[in-house]
Amino acid sequence: MGKRFSLAIFLEVQVMMMEFLTSSVKLCGFSMEYIRFGHGEKTFVILPGLSVQSVIPSAGAIAQAYCVLTDDFTVYLFDRRKEPPEQYTMQQMADDTYAAMQALGLQQVHLFGASQGGMIAMLIAADHPSFVKKLVLGSTTCRITDKQYQRIDQWIAAAADGKLESLYLSFGEAIYPPKVFAQYRNALVLLSKNATDEDCRRFVILAGSLKGFDCTDRLQQIHCPVLLLGSKDDGVVGAAATEMLADKLQHLPFLELHLYDGYGHAAYDTAPDYKERILRFLCK
Repeated sequence: MGKRFSLAIFLEVQVMMMEFLTSSVKLCGFSMEYIRFGHGEKTFVILPGLSVQSVIPSAGAIAQAYCVLTDDFTVYLFDRRKEPPEQYTMQQMADDTYAAMQALGLQQVHLFGASQGGMIAMLIAADHPSFVKKLVLGSTTCRITDKQYQRIDQWIAAAADGKLESLYLSFGEAIYPPKVFAQYRNALVLLSKNATDEDCRRFVILAGSLKGFDCTDRLQQIHCPVLLLGSKDDGVVGAAATEMLADKLQHLPFLELHLYDGYGHAAYDTAPDYKERILRFLCK
């Protein structure tokens, strides 16, 4: 019985592994890793938030988390470019991500950006309005204030000094609600031991790009339907950031806003109905 059970688990894992693809798109001067899964006719693109280590190794868990979308959509998740330059702006991130999507032949995408990924998504939607069919923005902002950047600057200093355990714990405490942070604390400490010097260098560059970010004057260039998902207890950008976005996007023909409570900045990972709410919006 034990052997048969083990074989069943092995086969199930193998099937799950076949449900996603990790690959890299190579463009002039850089490459960008991405994940692809699902078999729907429409295209859904995820732009993740800032992280110390790439999310690409978590492809299986990501595919499982977004499985509710896979009948209707082929899903892509794009990482930031590999080996970014020392000075790498948010606009350059948006341009590079758009170039990668173009290279893969994507068009009329349903675009979801979380946190920093949401900032990139806004710039893409503003620069290429005919390319983005619908836009979902989670736990993000159109403007980073000096107060918001103070915490980010502390993360940058910790990464630059190689204080990885401190960085991971500070990062986790900011994005997760207290109960979830307590649950993940030991796991975060273990993860910090796997981070490399290159991970730290990359994090410093990507986090540094947030200083002074402000695309408020670009929001009028967005014309597609938008779903805004925020959290009342967001410890990074705050609920006011989502409410400000809603106010600045009042020109849109369709705008939907929902604020979670008790799920923190990382509501995109912690709220149990998050993906279903996205799916309902995309299918309207």
